[in-house]
Amino acid sequence: MDHTQLGRGAAPAGVPGGVLSRERTVAGAHYNRWLAPPAALAIHLCIGMSYGFSVFWLPMTKLVPNADAAACSAQGFSAELFSASCNWSVLAVTHIFEIFIAMLGISAAIWGRWLEHAGPRKAGFVAACCWGGGLILMGFGVSIHQLWLMYVAAFVGGIGQGIGYITPVSTLIKWFPDRRGMATGFAIMGYGGGAMVGAPLAVWLMGHFGHDGIAGVSQTLVAMGVIYFIAMTAGAFGFRVAPSGWYPRGWTPPANDSAKGMITRQNVHLNKAWRTPQFWLIWGVLCLNVTAGIAVIAMASPMLQEVFGPKLLGLEAGTAMSAAQKAALVASAAGLVGLISLFNSLGRIFWASLSDKIGRKTMYFTIFVLGIALYGLLPTWGHLLQPALFVASICIIMSMYGGGFSTVPAYLADIFGPQMVGAIHGRLITAWSVAGVVGPTLIAGIRQFQIDHGVAHNLIYDVTLYIMAVLLAVGFLCNLFVKPVDKKYWMTEEELAHERALLHEDRTSGNAETAARGKFGVGSVLAWLAVGIPFATGLYIAIQKAVALF
Repeated sequence: MDHTQLGRGAAPAGVPGGVLSRERTVAGAHYNRWLAPPAALAIHLCIGMSYGFSVFWLPMTKLVPNADAAACSAQGFSAELFSASCNWSVLAVTHIFEIFIAMLGISAAIWGRWLEHAGPRKAGFVAACCWGGGLILMGFGVSIHQLWLMYVAAFVGGIGQGIGYITPVSTLIKWFPDRRGMATGFAIMGYGGGAMVGAPLAVWLMGHFGHDGIAGVSQTLVAMGVIYFIAMTAGAFGFRVAPSGWYPRGWTPPANDSAKGMITRQNVHLNKAWRTPQFWLIWGVLCLNVTAGIAVIAMASPMLQEVFGPKLLGLEAGTAMSAAQKAALVASAAGLVGLISLFNSLGRIFWASLSDKIGRKTMYFTIFVLGIALYGLLPTWGHLLQPALFVASICIIMSMYGGGFSTVPAYLADIFGPQMVGAIHGRLITAWSVAGVVGPTLIAGIRQFQIDHGVAHNLIYDVTLYIMAVLLAVGFLCNLFVKPVDKKYWMTEEELAHERALLHEDRTSGNAETAARGKFGVGSVLAWLAVGIPFATGLYIAIQKAVALF
């Protein structure tokens, strides 16, 4: 068999399956493992646009010119679902994001095990169809102004989010057993940076397609759906899987229960993993870290404006501001949103890579202790009117929020083994769905309670920030109790052989010694440029906007 052909995706002789089948993606001799991260980034940069969907909210509420505001304000939510003559409310359209996040966790949990057997190419292509198709359907929903169809489209897109999110995890961990944190950090960094790339593109397209003062929301969603489908499909077809038993040349697997990272050489089946204490402790670690971080994301801009007010523009506290100064205050606070996206993204690669050096458990201890201190200091920075320290603290917190996401797949692989880590990760990120509801609800609810009871606007976040510190303290305790999995949960040789047979690994394991020994050549450079240029462009725009803060 010509290994060059195999590296290009041809199946070994006698191996069945279509072009999307897992066995047709086993790497050949000339493949280089550094081609896998850009394939993952191509998918995550696309689905990460869900974080930037807020750019659509206001334009979506101004699509019907000359609507009868009085009559429309009197209609109920059920009427709003089907009305084509009234503008949607901001509250109604923001449910789209909630559906995205809810379906991400649910679909990842449901189809995680299927993904392990189907392989990253088929899963990535299905994700491309759902995410790209969901955006195109959403564009059609805007064109006929039917809110119910927007929710259906968000449901479809959310499935693409969940499948796309976990698609690269197992593949990358098996390609980088020596650098698990860094590998998953690269991929999940793309999700954090998706808004940096997609939000400016969406704003430009809405302006380009707009007419008569109405943003071109429908055309923008359709165009982005097509672009994302193409990019995600390219990423899916760029994946290759490592043959069973493949290791980087010169690398030796660590012994069981390594003191640095508690890394096991055994594997735990999905059906047993989620019943272990370790699974639920790590679930708690992720949920509590995300709850604290996403609460700040949800209210970052208003929090900065309400805590500092005129001080953010260099004026004395209590100064009456002109309309121009109020606009400048909003623009300055908007710069924080750009910084959040920047640190959220870069923190994913920084903290995950650091975990390769110090171990996953130690890394989580670090971000919990640092997070507790910073959340506890935020009210003090507000009382002392120190916006620079306040913003710097939030940026570090956001880096750790992203780092918690990117490190958890490697943590799971260390504890449960790499064989079914994608499926286990799919079950675990239901913690994100829970946190995505609890965090914003908690901070918004306490804020309103404080306002209703006469608390000054610059103090209404103090209690919430202290509560976030307490949540991180509970997360610290969850991490403290994570221990190696009891031997009774390990897969037997028969179970492991059965799982590998389902992946057709028994037909490809003979290539482990020779597979993926290719050089980092022109193709690798082009693959990295294809994802690097859009990311760098988004990074440049985010930094430009963040400059307004200073």
